[in-house]
Order: sequence, then C-alpha cells, then structure tokens
Amino acid sequence: MFGFLYKTKLRKNDLKGIAKLMYQDVSEDAWDKDNLTRRNLDFTVESVRYIDLYAKRLMNTVIGTELLNKYFGNFVNRIGAYIGEVIKNNIKQDFYWYEFESVYHYSSKLDGVYNRGSYSVLYSKKRDIVILPLVVVSQFLEGNSPYPNILNYVEEMIKQNS
Repeated sequence: MFGFLYKTKLRKNDLKGIAKLMYQDVSEDAWDKDNLTRRNLDFTVESVRYIDLYAKRLMNTVIGTELLNKYFGNFVNRIGAYIGEVIKNNIKQDFYWYEFESVYHYSSKLDGVYNRGSYSVLYSKKRDIVILPLVVVSQFLEGNSPYPNILNYVEEMIKQNS
C-alpha cells in the first residue's frame, strides 16, 4: 500500500563528457583523425553515420578487433554515450542519464533486464520510459544487435519517444 515510500533515489550519471571523447580523444589512425572531428560529430542524427562507419571499422579490421577485445567497455561507453546524447537532444523531453541500478530499483521498466556492465540509461521520470543506448551498442559491437546499424536504432528511438 505504501510501496512508493520505499522507492530508491535515482542517481544521475551525466555522460555528455564521455560522449565528447569521441572527437576529443582520437587515435593516431588517419581515418579517425579525418572523420572523428568536432565538426563531423555535432550530435545530430546525420553524425551517427560517422559512428556507424567507425564501429564497422572496429569490428571488421584486424587492429579494430584487437582494440575492441582490449578496450570493449571503453568503446561501449563512448559510442553509447554519444548516440544517447544524440537521442536525448532530438527527443527534447525530460530524459536524463541515470545509473542502471537506481532506475532498476525505481521503476518496473527494467524488470527482467540484465545489466552486464555498470551501464547508464536514459530515463524519463515523468513518462517512466527507459532507453538503453549503451546496452544496444554493446550488442552491436558483439554482433548480436537486432538493428542493422546504429543509425537505425537512433532513428527508431527518436521516433518512438518524440
């Protein structure tokens, strides 16, 4: 009857700084230097095309797969944070980054969802909606995504939540 009194507090976890690392902390690779720039990664839906190309290069080149194996969590965080910021900016609603665990205990929307990492989620308290960009990026980089590319996921999330 008074279950609402026992809800845990949501813990915010702003990932905008991590998203900016996509163009601020770029490897020495010529393609990365030419394409992962502030001008190209301007948090628009169109900029996700560069993220898709980057992810595919990571997955389909020898050096990329070596880097993915070694720094998988870093790639998931950076790419997921970037696309999450693109989604958030285009939805223009009350979505904010929160720690997965706090949303898990606050809302029933994550019932049955297993958090393999310490991922953050985009959550709208007002509408009780959860968006999981880091989880989807993790699935994509592992080759287990239900989406053909990251752009498709971003466009679908914007359409569903606008």
